[in-house]
Amino acid sequence: MAQNKFQPDAELSEICNELWKLDKNRLQPGKDYVLDLQGETKVYKEGREDHAKDPLFARVNEDKLKKLPTFKAFIALLDNYASETGVAEEVTPEEERENRTFLDEIMKTKVMKRCHEYLCKKNLAPKDTNAFKQLLYDLWFKLYRRTRGMREADSSGFEHVFVGECRGPPGGQKDVIGFHNWIQFYLEEKRGNIDYKGWIRPKGRRSPKDNADNMSQLISIQFSWKNDVKPVGSSFIGTSPEFEVALYTVMFYAGQHGKNSIEIGDYDIDIFVHKMGDKLGSSYPVSLQKA
Repeated sequence: MAQNKFQPDAELSEICNELWKLDKNRLQPGKDYVLDLQGETKVYKEGREDHAKDPLFARVNEDKLKKLPTFKAFIALLDNYASETGVAEEVTPEEERENRTFLDEIMKTKVMKRCHEYLCKKNLAPKDTNAFKQLLYDLWFKLYRRTRGMREADSSGFEHVFVGECRGPPGGQKDVIGFHNWIQFYLEEKRGNIDYKGWIRPKGRRSPKDNADNMSQLISIQFSWKNDVKPVGSSFIGTSPEFEVALYTVMFYAGQHGKNSIEIGDYDIDIFVHKMGDKLGSSYPVSLQKA
């Protein structure tokens, strides 16, 4: 049976490429970080085999993580959540200040300003900057119930996409859900909380001659986090927090629920968006074979 031909959305591809080009804080492969993809694995193996004895990240320029304001503000948010679904989340006044500081910092960047401008022109966002920041706050940080039967909120868009969550029976094997951010991966790997299992070939790429691309800025991998398994997780590598927030925000409001096919730079990508009413349930990229 013939595969469906990749048909990128021209308008979404155009704005996403603009955001990509404006991402001046993005770390550069081979210069600011070095990947060691090692062996290839398959989704169905679900962590039963380890095809990578070493960490995914061989080196990262931590000076940029510590000094770039948006990176620094982003990292401050990563310890604000309980990773298990079904556990009520509580936002303290200090955590709310951290959330709003992060939004203040990313709104200073050209990436987020272009995101705001684009959504305003399509009448999808308020023109007032403070009103737009409140829209972003509600989209990314407002809590909601992800677990059935929960009376209290246990998740948010930010937690799911950038931090990661674990879902499963109490005391039993859990699945890692979300967790599509390279900075969180690197920091957790450095702490010894992640066991990288190997890379997964882009969808549609079958040639046995295709090898791991350690210079790639978009990868699919398998790993375990605190002994819970992520059979396949896709994420950009090296991108700034503001780029990812801008990209997924544009996709939430201007794209459609489910799959959105776009071209960014040298990559053919499906961006998946899952909406929880007016809040973000999930959003992540899937790399496709370049035609």
